[in-house]
Order: sequence, then C-alpha cells, then structure tokens
Amino acid sequence: MADREVLTWELFGSASRELATTIADDGFEPDLILSIARGGLFVAGALGYALDVKNLHVMNVEFYTGIDQRLDLPVMLPPVPQAVDLAGATVLVADDVADTGATLKLVRDFCEHHVAEVRCAVIYQKPRSEVKCEYVWRHTDRWINFPWSTEPPVVRRQAQVLDA
Repeated sequence: MADREVLTWELFGSASRELATTIADDGFEPDLILSIARGGLFVAGALGYALDVKNLHVMNVEFYTGIDQRLDLPVMLPPVPQAVDLAGATVLVADDVADTGATLKLVRDFCEHHVAEVRCAVIYQKPRSEVKCEYVWRHTDRWINFPWSTEPPVVRRQAQVLDA
C-alpha cells in the first residue's frame, strides 16, 4: 500500500492532538465545532475534547460514493443546521480530508453569512483542494486509508446515495 497514506487509530490520536495544539497555539477559540459527517465526526470529537469545546454540530454532506467516485456536486442531507443556531458564533469546521475541497466549500459558504468567523481543520489536505484550510495536520496527494473506513461494513445496506 505504498501508494496510500495509512492512518491508524493510534496515529489518529496523535494527529488530532497535534492539530488541536496548532489551533490553540494560533489563539483560535471556537464557540462550536461543526463536523462534516461522516469522517469529520471523529475529528470533531477529538478536537472538541482537546480544545474543551462541548458545543458540537453535525452537517451531513454526500459527495464520495467510493474510491475516487463522487457525485457531480456535494449535497447537504437533512437535518441541515439552522442558521439561527450558528448566528454570531466562531465556528471551526472539522473534516478528515480536504480532497477536492468541494464539501468544505459548501459548508464554509453555508456558514459564512451567519457566523462571526469560520475556519477549517482537517487531518489531511490534498494539493488540488479548492479550500486551503487554516489548520492541517499533513499534506498528501495520495489516497488515504482511514481507520474508520478501511474495513468493509459489517452489514451492507442498499444504496443510500442520493441521485444527483
């Protein structure tokens, strides 16, 4: 698997702690962390504990359907956070990877007109990402094996991808 980045659970622990330290050292103090489900849930949880932020929100966005397979555009899935819940907040958007950046851009743009400030934190960022995140643990241009998505599901459900 030399053509891939491999993130283990142990390395994720170190990566998320280092990412949190970078954010804290920068002086950024988010009021809330907005995770992009599903991969961002792990990142947001780890950052929430490390930065002592209990206010976590989730935004579900469908984009990837498989390895290098994606919809034409990312799609927000319900429930979409209410703008009033974000009003005036300092928001940290958390995801596992900024690949094309399309998902992060959708979420950041959604927040931008409602919040005081929005910044993005990811474990990995790829060079082609249209969003340059403020906080990145590592840069790569390779496919990433995340510990939460490397193994196949225990149960296979019927396709849940939206028709775009």
